[in-house]
Amino acid sequence: MGLSMAERRAVTKQMARRYEKASKAEKGAMLDELCALTGWTRRHARRALVAVTGPRQTRARARTRTYGTEVLEPLTLIWATLNGPAGKRLAPFMDEIVEVLERCGELHLEAEVRHKLLRISAATIDRALAPERARLRVRGRPGTKPGSILKRQIPIRTFSEWDDHRPGFCEVDLVAHDGGDPRGEFCQTLTLTCVATGWTETRALRNKARRWVHEALVDITGALPFPLLGLDSDIQAESPPLGPWIVRPAA
Repeated sequence: MGLSMAERRAVTKQMARRYEKASKAEKGAMLDELCALTGWTRRHARRALVAVTGPRQTRARARTRTYGTEVLEPLTLIWATLNGPAGKRLAPFMDEIVEVLERCGELHLEAEVRHKLLRISAATIDRALAPERARLRVRGRPGTKPGSILKRQIPIRTFSEWDDHRPGFCEVDLVAHDGGDPRGEFCQTLTLTCVATGWTETRALRNKARRWVHEALVDITGALPFPLLGLDSDIQAESPPLGPWIVRPAA
């Protein structure tokens, strides 16, 4: 006659105390013994013993950081000097850039830090510089949007009359200097570029009000070495017409 349920619990509880501290070989022998007494399978017997003692608590080992602040500081300097390349582009040239910066007196490294920099991987570079990339990421919406106000104010001709190879057909745009926050008033830069010659004129504006855009366009028109024949713009400003220009509608 087999053991009762109460007897099985008592045997399991008694054996669990020894099972927790036993070696691997001893645990195997104890499982065989418990299976013979109770008729359980080894899998069920193991679960019963663990249920009494509770799951084994494993202490997570603290991982020592290989690349600390002593490496991150020169790495950030190198990354910024090269205009923020990705890790895959930076890692192959680390030896060369470290040598150049040291020779120019821009970088002073201890031997251990230098060794770590020269063997850092591309993936580690990207992970280490992720907070710096996030800090420098520009936030906010683009300031230039397609609009029809300017096109209604200036006579429009067909696309067939636009000539990219003839000086005088220009593109114009506004660049917002809002620092990532589009709220409030901030400066704008109006840039006009001739498609054929690459001639570029820029003017600083207080904001993108039509008054400043109009004055800037008039000033640029007088400074160009060729007549302004066509204007391709998506500026969302109410500027009065300056002449019978061709205006290419915004895409």
